Amino acid sequence: MTLYPLTFTPVLQAYIWGGRGLAERLGRALPDGNVAESWEIAAHQDGTTAVANGPWQGTPLTTLQAQLGLELVGRRAAWAQQRGKFPLLIKVLDAAEPLSVQVHPPDDYALAHEGNELGKTEMWVVLHAGPGAGVILGVAAGTTPADFRRAIDRGKLEPYLHHVPVQTGDVVCVPAGTLHAILGGALIAEIQQNSNTTYRVYDWNRLNADGHPRELHVEKAMDVIEFGQAQPGLCLPQLAWTQSGIRAFTLCQNAYFVTERVEMAPQTRYAGQTDGETLEIWGVIQGQAVAVGGGEQVVMPAVQFVLMPASLGPFTIYSQTDSVLLRTYLPRPK
Repeated sequence: MTLYPLTFTPVLQAYIWGGRGLAERLGRALPDGNVAESWEIAAHQDGTTAVANGPWQGTPLTTLQAQLGLELVGRRAAWAQQRGKFPLLIKVLDAAEPLSVQVHPPDDYALAHEGNELGKTEMWVVLHAGPGAGVILGVAAGTTPADFRRAIDRGKLEPYLHHVPVQTGDVVCVPAGTLHAILGGALIAEIQQNSNTTYRVYDWNRLNADGHPRELHVEKAMDVIEFGQAQPGLCLPQLAWTQSGIRAFTLCQNAYFVTERVEMAPQTRYAGQTDGETLEIWGVIQGQAVAVGGGEQVVMPAVQFVLMPASLGPFTIYSQTDSVLLRTYLPRPK
């Protein structure tokens, strides 16, 4: 069957910190109640998206990967294919209230303690930031593990947390081992390793709907927090390439993914190609674009993501308006 650009039906997740921002700001139809996360492209035991367009419509991404293998994910993801893993997970988060203060483990720790689960390196692009929006990123300068543990036991961790204000358009790279939290008032696109392993260390002493505190994972968190990572800042985009009417900036680059912000003037075209090395995931975060490939055309309003299979071949992104897109692909192995 001919490969083509794939869109997916999101999987919604309801957590204590969610809200109605996906409906109010993105115009999405939501069920009753608060929604915290929309898993846009996912192949995980906790949530798997199904193809929403073309001949594979209705097929879960896990099934599609089992059928297509490296034709879908690419040779750079051979390690993930061998483990039966899709390499990435794409989300949109509505942090109406603060998330817990948490940390994600690296791969070696996760594989040793969480079965076949991977670690989690992630990044955030702020789609909307309300007044006073911010994040926790790393520990305050001078924080020792002993100080930190005593503060957890006392229920007063705030003095040891590094607060960073954020605005719409800001970028935050969060390597595994980085203490972090998204605070209230932000809508965020998240690109991450395909993992759902989170170690909470502090939840602001709040109770969930049944009147009990949420579970913490203090011992595991203390094992993996990088206390030498004191007071990191926001990522500064670096110009990557240009062509007529298009500018691309590298936002975050690590061993698991590279993400670029691609700014396209109206009526401009990007001619791309996947040659079997890596899939590409494109997401419109402002404006509207059209993706064409394999005989299929996908209209992409903001905010929507599309997966270009690794062996798709030529494809085109056409901007109908002033548009900003995120382009994510897998890096060359070192």
